[in-house]
Amino acid sequence: MGQLRSGIQRTILHVDDDRQLTDIVDARLTSHGYEVTALHDPTKAMDRLVDGAFRVVLLDVAMPGLHGMQLLRQIKAFDGGIQVIILTGLLTMTTVLESMRAGAEACIFKPVTDIEPLLDAISKSFDKLDRWWLTLDELSRRRRIEKVFIEQDCSSAATVGEES
Repeated sequence: MGQLRSGIQRTILHVDDDRQLTDIVDARLTSHGYEVTALHDPTKAMDRLVDGAFRVVLLDVAMPGLHGMQLLRQIKAFDGGIQVIILTGLLTMTTVLESMRAGAEACIFKPVTDIEPLLDAISKSFDKLDRWWLTLDELSRRRRIEKVFIEQDCSSAATVGEES
């Protein structure tokens, strides 16, 4: 599974204070080809994201030290392109709506008895990233081509001017 067409690695940062849950979920995700790093202290998450290695984050809501919704807002303020999937045991409408308003891609409830909804949300998050990076790559390619044409036009105009 490795990289996407855009070159983005399929790496996930899983922020949750529940070590048993991260062990179980991360092992299942790893068996599906994802590289997962567990982080049990939410106050260290932003330091890990600054490295730029993670484009998808699995995020618990109720954690000591830093509430997941607060961390979600920090992540989106730092880089709105990081895809955040909420993975929570808080089964409330408020949790779902607040996470979506703050920019989460999906909200999956614990316990994760069926891994498919989580795999689907992760796959869609990486697909979205891939499309954006390929669009940026296409834009860059087109700008290089435009620059070549502009340089050729300027050089042709200068040659015509010298001939006159």
